[in-house]
Amino acid sequence: MNHPRWLTPEQRHSWIRFISVLELLPGVLDSQLQHDAELTHFEYFTLARLSEAPERTLRMTALSSATNASLARLSHVIARLEKRGFVARTPCPEDRRATNASLTEVGWQKVVETAPGHVATVRDSVIDVLDAADVADLDRIMGRILSRLDPTNRLRSWGTE
Repeated sequence: MNHPRWLTPEQRHSWIRFISVLELLPGVLDSQLQHDAELTHFEYFTLARLSEAPERTLRMTALSSATNASLARLSHVIARLEKRGFVARTPCPEDRRATNASLTEVGWQKVVETAPGHVATVRDSVIDVLDAADVADLDRIMGRILSRLDPTNRLRSWGTE
């Protein structure tokens, strides 16, 4: 019979702090984006991923992978963004069975307008409370965790290209 490997008090303390950040941070990011840009964090994340793609276009399957969303969830979000003029869906020229999502000029302007406030919130909530060594440690630690959670490197490579 396998006996559970319980966390040490130090490990438990760190785990509870980590989980607390995971629970609190999405609300902080969503609140700022809703207030300033009328976007959810996931909508902004989707627009940001498109903004950094070649020709601001990705196949829906690639965008689904890059945002860690099911195709059903992503299709629903893309439909909302499309209604607002931020994204256009078109048949993929290389594979007519596939659909591309492209950031429109209006969508690009939304990203450009929204990014400064989002970055300010990220800085205020996370980055500015850390010193340079802490940021390096955070990067190292998150890299190790992501290598376990994201073995195919879908999300890990974002921003490092």
